[in-house]
Amino acid sequence: MIIMLFIFGFIIVAFVAISWLFFFRLRNRLTRLQEVMSFAADHHSFPTPVSVKVDRMDEIDQLGSSFNWMIEQLEESRKREYEEQLLRQRLIANLSHDLRTPLTILRGHVTRLNKETISLEGQHSLTEMNHTITRVGVLMDDLLSYTLLTSEKYPFEPALTDIVRLVRASVAAWYPVFEEKEIQLEVDLPFEQTFYWETDPKWMSRVLDNLFQNILRHAAEGKYAHMAVDVDQEQIIVADRGPGMNNSSYEGGAGIGLSTVNYMLNKMNLKADFVSNEDYGTKAIIGRAEQ
Repeated sequence: MIIMLFIFGFIIVAFVAISWLFFFRLRNRLTRLQEVMSFAADHHSFPTPVSVKVDRMDEIDQLGSSFNWMIEQLEESRKREYEEQLLRQRLIANLSHDLRTPLTILRGHVTRLNKETISLEGQHSLTEMNHTITRVGVLMDDLLSYTLLTSEKYPFEPALTDIVRLVRASVAAWYPVFEEKEIQLEVDLPFEQTFYWETDPKWMSRVLDNLFQNILRHAAEGKYAHMAVDVDQEQIIVADRGPGMNNSSYEGGAGIGLSTVNYMLNKMNLKADFVSNEDYGTKAIIGRAEQ
């Protein structure tokens, strides 16, 4: 009886030990798979394949094999996307370059026709053609700039930047342009106060250039531009009294420029909020992006 109890107890202990060892190994394998997934999620990186024993191929190995297959498909998809992106960028760059020649030829013909004796209606048509050619050229330049920017052809070199000083320099550079177009430029910049952002000064200047260009192209009829810096709120404000962003001119021509602005600001951990209507014009408020 004692021997049977001993054998029965040994069997129970062995069963418990083998079961514990089995579930311990099972838990370790599931934990390794979870760690691979969690590491990729926490570090915003691409997951690495897990080891799979083909000769065993139980349910967990099948799960690991499916996980590896998913990673392989994602890698192929990312590779195709990258190749397609390069192809689009190359196509846009080539088109922007190749279309300049026919635009130049068209402008030459328009200039030649302007010297001929034609009706007043014909003169009006030639003027519209010339404006259209200029607009297409500007759109091509914006598209090419955005393509080069998103393909990281422009270096990003952030540094601690005095924002009031940068804005003042930008306003000084654009003041003669607005004056020539008879646009009243109202400036509200503090003299002794300032604040600093970790930005690329060249990129930040280009953001302001794009906003000023949009005023000239789409809101010049308002004959007004406002430039201000709010030190307390750490904001840059650019406003006009144009027809608003819902106007067809803005919708057709400002989209690429604003996409460039948003891309560059996002890269610098900044954002632009736009307030616009046809009665009061458009206001862009640049500030820190929410972390």
